[in-house]
Amino acid sequence: MNNAHPGLPEFDYIKPATLAEASQFLVQHENESRPFMGGTDIIVRMRDGFWKDKYLVEVKHLEGMTSIHFDPVKGLTIGAATSMNNVAAHPDIQRYYPLLAEAANSVASYQLRNRATVVGNICNASPAGDTTGASMVLGGVLSVHGAGGLRTEPLTTFFLGPGKTVLKPGDIVTAITFPIPPKGWAGKYIKLGRNALSDLSIVGVTVLGYPDAATKSGYRFHIVLASVAPVPFVAAAAEAVLAEKTISDDVLDAAAAAAMDGCKPIDDVRSSARYRKLMVRNLTRKALDEVWTKIK
Repeated sequence: MNNAHPGLPEFDYIKPATLAEASQFLVQHENESRPFMGGTDIIVRMRDGFWKDKYLVEVKHLEGMTSIHFDPVKGLTIGAATSMNNVAAHPDIQRYYPLLAEAANSVASYQLRNRATVVGNICNASPAGDTTGASMVLGGVLSVHGAGGLRTEPLTTFFLGPGKTVLKPGDIVTAITFPIPPKGWAGKYIKLGRNALSDLSIVGVTVLGYPDAATKSGYRFHIVLASVAPVPFVAAAAEAVLAEKTISDDVLDAAAAAAMDGCKPIDDVRSSARYRKLMVRNLTRKALDEVWTKIK
């Protein structure tokens, strides 16, 4: 009988002194090395034989990788190796970015969140990522150190497919930054799993809304769905309904239906596509109602 968990393969643990050294090593060992921070996904995938990297390049010890800094003008910066528990418990995040804290707290167990990171969750590029939706609706931008130096990558163009991003060999995400949220905003993340805790989402719905005089309705909403497309799905049609029509129960219903109609989930071991679509409608409607109640 085949062993489903054959154990960790042998690998070398590399601890560079600088980001430049780390990027250089990753370029020189393309396709056989990987940056290492929390390790909650890397260790599992190497154990199960999906990844066969010869080198893990530890970067969490480098300057700024575990810091959280809030500026009332510029916004929030979270180091890439900052644990989800530290993100969820930070007073500035709880006060100014509670949606992000809510999403971080929804991930797996407390023990895993002591090592798991928001940036790692994003860079895995899983369509079911719990913190990706909150990071997107809050305007998150990744800071990346690569072979050519520093650059930024907005999340709106970061994802290319399941497990695929715009990152190139030698790239190391060092932080994620968020602008100051809009005035009068509220947000909600609803996750549907097979059990109450520790499960990947069957459907995830993130909604952020705020007053905006530039729209016909006087409000703007951002809606991102998880587990219903190859990449995090922006429900643009639903957002347009809410921007163009005076908000009412019927309009909230129409927006939820538009979110359902726009996504294209698949059948898998956790759920059928039909069930996912119906739950997109129901959970989007529920999230919209909670956000609308807070901002109207």
